[in-house]
Amino acid sequence: MTSRTNDQLRPTSRRGASGAWRRGDRLKPAPADTLELYGLPSKGETRLNDFRTQELYFSKLIERYMRLCAINEKQLSSLFASITLTDAPTTTPLGLPFPAAPPPPADALPAAPTTFNSPPINDLATVLSAFRKLREAITATARKDAFARRAYFFGIHAAVLCKDWASYLPALNYLLTALHAATPLSPPDLKEYVGLLVLDQACRQGDIALAHETRLRYNLKDRRVDLVLKALVADNWVVFWKMKKAVDGYQRSIMEFAEQGVRVHALKCLGKGYLSADKRFVERSADREWAELVKDGVGWALTDEDKVVIKKPKQK
Repeated sequence: MTSRTNDQLRPTSRRGASGAWRRGDRLKPAPADTLELYGLPSKGETRLNDFRTQELYFSKLIERYMRLCAINEKQLSSLFASITLTDAPTTTPLGLPFPAAPPPPADALPAAPTTFNSPPINDLATVLSAFRKLREAITATARKDAFARRAYFFGIHAAVLCKDWASYLPALNYLLTALHAATPLSPPDLKEYVGLLVLDQACRQGDIALAHETRLRYNLKDRRVDLVLKALVADNWVVFWKMKKAVDGYQRSIMEFAEQGVRVHALKCLGKGYLSADKRFVERSADREWAELVKDGVGWALTDEDKVVIKKPKQK
């Protein structure tokens, strides 16, 4: 009895085909990304035409975006800037050749690379792509209800922070023309999104006349936006820097499109009007630290007394 029982419990000597269980695992499809399950409605995708599907898709989109922000809570500015990173230019932001960097000392330790806790570029690109799909689906179904406005509010804010004007500009125009015409936005919402459109026209497009036209058409009354327009017209970098610190994060993000032009103009004025200046005065005028200005290609010299030598007087 005991021998028979042991035979029953003894594992069989027969073996299956080598690697059979592994091969089955390899054939299992990888988990699909919910935000990438659908294509663009403009390319023939019709599954997003269902209102319930749109709402579920939007909830997944918000969930992904909020998770990204939570993971990178302490470096959100770098997270949003990462979506617009391109190959390094051959000239500095001031239009000057890059100065030759001194070789690092032999005993210097390599700098630790700055990494994110998640792949921000890929994930943010997926979020922006998903917003485009949802936006096209809302347009295709002519949906103009509260959900459509909420989806557009979110998408515009995310695209503005990423400076993805190809996403936020069409959304802004549709929100203010189609959605606002069907169901008027509340006065605070109308003021906010008209202000963003005006700033985009002035700071990114460089069309001050169009910005004033939009401001008058919607009767926009926003003192900060008005001061930004006046600063750009008058080349008043002092007011521009003050307003950049006074506006909210979305307006500031769009103002940054004009920031470099204002900075270059300020530095040119200093170059024409001063032989030397205090370092702090130069930094305030350019709204940039001295080390960053040097990295941008400013060829001025800094003395031990924190004086910036802009140009040397001609010898008689």
